Amino acid sequence: MHKLETEIGSVVDRLLTDYQGGRTIDEVKTFDLPDNDVIEDVLRSLQRIIFPGYFRNRTFKVYTVRNQISMLLEDVIYRLIKQIAIVLRFSEGCAHLDDAAITEKAEALTFAFLDKIPKIREYIDTDVQAAFDGDPAATSKTEVIYSYPGLYAILVNRIAHELFVLGVPMIPRIMTEHAHSRTGIDIHPGATIGKYFFIDHGTGIVIGETTTIGDNVKIYQGVTLGALSTRGGQALRNKKRHPTIEDNVTIYSGASILGGETVIGRDAVIGGNAFITRSVPAGARVSIQNPELRVNFDPKHPSSPKPLAQDDAWFYII
Repeated sequence: MHKLETEIGSVVDRLLTDYQGGRTIDEVKTFDLPDNDVIEDVLRSLQRIIFPGYFRNRTFKVYTVRNQISMLLEDVIYRLIKQIAIVLRFSEGCAHLDDAAITEKAEALTFAFLDKIPKIREYIDTDVQAAFDGDPAATSKTEVIYSYPGLYAILVNRIAHELFVLGVPMIPRIMTEHAHSRTGIDIHPGATIGKYFFIDHGTGIVIGETTTIGDNVKIYQGVTLGALSTRGGQALRNKKRHPTIEDNVTIYSGASILGGETVIGRDAVIGGNAFITRSVPAGARVSIQNPELRVNFDPKHPSSPKPLAQDDAWFYII
């Protein structure tokens, strides 16, 4: 036991010495840091508020929707004010404020966000409808609400986006990264997304901060709506780096659409694995050239190459 204590003490001493390096990872903050667990609890409460008949908290012994929502809101308000007050201290614009002013600003931001809940509900209702209408495997809207990862990622993004627009630091990104870890869908809270948005399957989707998506857009797994280049680093902050997707566009799996000047026109269809770095006109159908298909059942009698069948109406090659 004495040897173990000596070894532990030696490791602690080396770590304490290493902490003196003056690096970002060595900093010891003199104030609180946001609590990811609390923020995830806030998300769960907001989910129950947005879907009052679906995600009830069984520990709340209430008999009316009014009482249930009142208790949930009280919990959200208390937690969100505290977490926003914490993250405001990371904002340069709030560095000069005292504790009372920070709390006052956090309260104002919290209630401004709560005013956006009816809008979030309006939009998420259309997303549920889009998922049900767009997926023949969906048996009911209830199934969509309870089990579709794409809908959950969209819900979290719609919540986080409103906080992002209000200028709340960190918390929106914590929320969307929680959804990312849970669903494999990475939507930056800065992305602007219209109504009737449907993500089918979803794993591996990336939607960048300055992306703008119109109404009735459907995207499949593995799609990237990204920046053409990020070599400029922080110099690119607040610049339009990600594409604009207009209304009624469908983007199939594995497609990459890059660049802030890239616009996908309304009613366009982007085929799987397409790589696009310039704008596509309205109504276009974009595809990469079909690969050669070879079927070989017997090494002694190899088949001749045969291209996949092509629909001439499908192709608009970028």
